[in-house]
Parts: sequence; structure tokens; C-alpha cells
Amino acid sequence: MFYSLIYRNAKRSRKESLIYFATLITAVASFYIILSLGRQNVILFLREFESSSIDKLLALMPIVYLFALLLLFFLILFANRYELNRRSKEFGLYLMLGMSKKRLAIQLLAEGLVTSIFALIGGIIIGGFLAEIISLTVSKLIGQGIIGHQISLSMGAVFFTAMGFILIQFIALVILGGKVFNQEVHQLIYEQMDKKQDMGHFKGNVINIFVGSFLLGVAYWIVLNHFMEFAGWLLLLALVLGSLGTIFFMKGFGKLLGLLASLSQRKSTQGLYTFTIRQFQENIASRFTSVAVTSILTTLSIILLADGASTVIGFNSVYTRSFSIYDFTVSGESHKAEEFLSSEKMEPYVDDLSLLEIGRMKHQSQGLEEGTLLSLVDWSELREQLIMALPRDYQEQIISGEIQGYSIGSKNPEEVNLFGVLEIDTSTPYLINESSYNGVLEAIGEKPLSLNSDEIALYLNSDLLHMDNPDSMPILDRIIEKAEKEGKTLMSINDQAVYIRPSIPMRGLVADRSVEIYSAFIVPDHMFEQLLNTETYRSYWNFRIPQKMQEQQGLMNPMMEARELLKTSGFQFESYLHNFGRQLFYVVAGSYTVLYMGILFLIIACTVLALQFLTQMKQTGQRYLTLSMLGAKRSQMKKSMHRQVLWTFLLPLSLACLSGAVGIRAMTLFVIIYLEDQVLLYLLAFAFACIVIVIVVIYGVAVARSADHEIDKLRWKPNID
Repeated sequence: MFYSLIYRNAKRSRKESLIYFATLITAVASFYIILSLGRQNVILFLREFESSSIDKLLALMPIVYLFALLLLFFLILFANRYELNRRSKEFGLYLMLGMSKKRLAIQLLAEGLVTSIFALIGGIIIGGFLAEIISLTVSKLIGQGIIGHQISLSMGAVFFTAMGFILIQFIALVILGGKVFNQEVHQLIYEQMDKKQDMGHFKGNVINIFVGSFLLGVAYWIVLNHFMEFAGWLLLLALVLGSLGTIFFMKGFGKLLGLLASLSQRKSTQGLYTFTIRQFQENIASRFTSVAVTSILTTLSIILLADGASTVIGFNSVYTRSFSIYDFTVSGESHKAEEFLSSEKMEPYVDDLSLLEIGRMKHQSQGLEEGTLLSLVDWSELREQLIMALPRDYQEQIISGEIQGYSIGSKNPEEVNLFGVLEIDTSTPYLINESSYNGVLEAIGEKPLSLNSDEIALYLNSDLLHMDNPDSMPILDRIIEKAEKEGKTLMSINDQAVYIRPSIPMRGLVADRSVEIYSAFIVPDHMFEQLLNTETYRSYWNFRIPQKMQEQQGLMNPMMEARELLKTSGFQFESYLHNFGRQLFYVVAGSYTVLYMGILFLIIACTVLALQFLTQMKQTGQRYLTLSMLGAKRSQMKKSMHRQVLWTFLLPLSLACLSGAVGIRAMTLFVIIYLEDQVLLYLLAFAFACIVIVIVVIYGVAVARSADHEIDKLRWKPNID
């Protein structure tokens, strides 16, 4: 009979406290999703290219798991406290009928175990389903047929999910059970009387609102203007000030809510307007700290969702190629590599085959001292013109010699990056022969270069130089055109004047990273042979998958097949798949855990608000009986309660939306969140709002239904309906 009682109580608890049971299932599903990351298709795919990075990412998962475990422990502790308080009268009756506290404790733990087993089953099923949906969505979104979807169940994730969940459930029940059983029987049966709430003084509450608003304003100012300064310490200060500001604001605002009841004398006599305001005020004022914490958690959730979702939307940049054009680059003995790539088995996969020859320019071995190496390049005229085109503050620093080194970055103007690169590279620049670069141009359908014997072209890596247009550098083009009109040359090589060809298309020289240079001189073939330092000579064979094959099979499948053939050749090679995998890893690493924590924070915030409201509803249940005796109808009381639910969720959510909007704005200003398409940015913001609103509405509806059920259980007078 004892075991039947345990099972019946556990079953009844699941039915009567749906939010409590849903919280447990959410905790289980959250654990499983993060622990099963290593078995998802995209991770298995990335192991082939970024195994060390993936291993480092998965090595961080235990830390994320422990952090989630800690957060969910406090959530389950809060949920169990509500559940035990709800059943306090039941426990008192058990003790009054002769059950020992030891046996009652065993019963409570056994009921918790039964509930935990059902929550584990439901949570693992839901978590597994969500994990498969995530994996399938990512495969379809970015895989383009390369990431085959296979349904998998991670037994390791199931084991650690069960162990972690049962552990925190057991600890929570032990902590709260001890507090419950330390109460006297009459306290359990009749419950504790509500404490009188201290609403403070009007002036003190106004000061709290003012202080809170001021601290929030300072935090917003720091975030919008000094987001990245002092290695993030100012950002931490802004977070602290914002949190304190939210707490002070909620404290003062909650205790001043009673003014709303007296502002409108007409409304105060209609329905239960005054009662609704007073109930809402008591719920906020007595628990202003937890309400503020839920607002802070919701703010963090909004920002994390924005960051994670913008990274996911950035998937387009993973496989959209504007700079890189080749699919494979093969290095090794040139003639043997060419022979293999022209073989019968490789021929179907090879198109636009071209040889890239590259190396450094040699030095001039003459100087004042023996062994001094001098550059063959004199670019003093071009250097002077570029200095004149720089912003004034940079000009002054360069002329005065204050700049000791040059940094290339996206925040610098294009002309500053250009000057810095040429200042570094022109002493012994890289050389690319004309025929090699013509292969690049032919591959993209552009006209080949036809350089004169005294003419060169500047190659600039638009990716590394953060150029807006990969085909031109406006400042440089204007300088070159001006020199042409005046009949001047801007540079000489080995004491021979050379002219610079303006505005040539610039694309990647290889498939991935085997050649990473900022700039180079594209020179006629004969000049390449004369000026090349043979010790630095390198050659690479580049090719693309034929366009017809791409149209029939897509790009990724032929690339995987060609990759397998190249593995057997013995040649060193790289492919765009390496670049694809590397960028995809950054996307996965930058979005999975961020989105996970964002959703987790939002669920915790909503659950705390929900259980807090239901706790207050239980503690003030006698007030509804009093209302019924005064003639209030059931529909009126439910309408009042629904308004309380709406306001309880709306207050922290409103402040969170304001703080979240400031955070997102700062992240877009400082290029933490970056989307070129502004329309997409607005759609993204709307999608965030919908996600947050839908989750909040789900919790709000669940709370309203649970509260309706509590009202229905009250003893009604026959004439109140």
C-alpha cells in the first residue's frame, strides 16, 4: 500500500502541477542537448577538417554542462519549494495520522524518484527529438548534401543527463525536505500566516526609482560608447551597474504601484480594479529581487539569442565565395602533379587547371658595408603620394616618425591599411608572373593581363586588407591616373622606371591558406625570371570542379570524391572544404552554446516568475474566499487573476527589452553582431521578439490555467455563479 501511495501521489503531482513537471522535463532536455553535441552530424563532419578545434570545443562542454547544472539546480530548488509548499497540508495530515517523519521523508524521496524517472523519459525523448531537429536543420541549411543525416542516440549523454538530473533533484529535495519537516504539525496543516509587507515611504521609493534609472542610464552609456575599452572591464562594470539599477528600479516601482489604485477614483469602484493592483503590488514589492533577476536573465537571453542567431544567419558567408575561386590546390613536384591531375581518373573533376608561380624578389648586394642588402624597389614617389592621401592625424605621426609599426585591421581606413602593407612589403615584395595570374582571371571570365615590359600590377589581398571592393582601391587608382596624366612614374625596380596598372580584379591565389600574402607585384614573365630569388620559389597547381558537374550533382559531393582521389596520390593538397570546415566550426562554436544559454536563461526567468506567482496565489487564496462572500463572481476573480499574470510577466519583460535593445545596438555598432543586409537585421530583430513573446505567452497561459484551477478548488457559495 505504501508503494501504491507513492505512485498515486507522484501521478497526482504531475497532473496538478504541470509547470513543475514541465520544468523538470526542460532541465533533462537541456542536459541532453548540450551533452549530445559530439554526436551531431555537423560535428562529425567537422572532425575530418578541424579535429583539434572540435576536440577543444567538446572539451569545453563539461564546463558548460556544470554551469547549466548549477543554474538548473537553483531552478529545480525553486520549483521543488513551490511543490512542497503546495502539499504542506497533506504532509501535516500524514504526520497527524501517525506517519513518522523518517517514513514521510522516504516517501517524499521515492515520489521524487518516480517523478524524476518520468521526467527523464520525457526529457530525453524531447531532447533527442530537438537534437535531431537541430542537426537536420543545420545539415540542410549549410550542408548542401555533404553532411548526411543519421539518426543517433548518445548513450553517454543519456547517462550523464540522468546522473546530473537525479543528483540535483535529490539535493534539492533533501534541503527543502529538512526545512519542511522541521515545522510543527499545526504549521504544516494551517500554513504560515502571510507577513505584513513593508511598502516603505513615498520619498524613499521615489529615490529608489531615481537611483535605479540613473544606474541604468550610466550602464547604457558605457555600453553604447565604451563597449570594447579596457579589455572588457568597462563592460563588466556596465553589467554590474545595470543589474543594481534594475534591482533598485523594481524595488521602488513595486512599492509605488499602490498609487495606481488611487489615481482613478472611477476605476477603483469598478470590478476588482483595486484588488488587482494591490495583489500585483504585493507580488512585485515582496519579491522585487527575484523579479529584477528575471529581468536581468531575460536581457541576457535577448542579447545571447541575437548574437547566436546572427552567427547562424551568417552561414551564407560560409559557402558564398567572393574572393576564393579555386576548389583545390596541389603542391609538390610540378611535372608529376600536372601529370596526375591530367590523368583519366582525375580529369572529370578538373577544370580551369592553372599553375601558380610565386616567390620573393631578390636583394641588391651592394651597400656601404660588406654584406648589406638593399632593396631593388624605389617607391618613394608613390609613398609620398600615399602619405598625402592619408587622414591628417596619420600624416603627422608618419612624418614625425611616431609610428614604429603598422597594424592592419577592419577599423582602419583603406588607405591606412594600404600604406602599412606597402611600407612592410616593398623592400622584398612577392612576385607573381603574369601568366600565373592570367589563369586566375580566365577562371572568373575576365580578360587576361597584357603587361608591357615596363609595366606591373599591384596584387592586394582584399580579405586581409578589409577592402570594400576587391577589384579596386580608389585612393591608389586616383594616384596612378594622376601620374599617368602628368607622364610620371611612381616606382622603379632595379633602377628601371615602371608603370603601375590600375584596377585589376583581385581574387584568391589558392583554394585555402597555402599562400597567405597581403600584397605582391604581378610582373611580366621575363621580369619574374630576372628578379626572382630562386630560394623562395614555390609552385602550385589550382583547379576547379567543372561547372556542368556542379549543376548535376552540386558542389560538395564532387569535392568529396576528388578529395578521396587526391588522398591516394601522395601529393600535399588543400581544398575549399578546409576553408569551409574552418568557417563552419567558427559558426558552430559561436552559436550552439550561445543559443543554448540564451534559451536556458529565458526559460529559467519565465519559470521563476510562474512559480512565484502561483506561490503568492496559494498564500493569498483566502482572500478570494473573502471576495466570494462579498459577492464577487468567479468570472470576475479569474479576470482579475489573468490581469495579474499579464502584468507580472510584462513588467520585467518590458525593462529587459529596453536593456536588450541597448545591448544589441552596441554589439552592432562594435561589429560583434554584423549583417550587411539591414532588412535582414530588422527581420532578425522581429524573429527574436517573436521567440521571446511565444515562450512568455506559453508560460503565461500555463500560469493562468493553473491559477484558474486553484480558484476552482476553493469552496464556493452556491449563489456566486
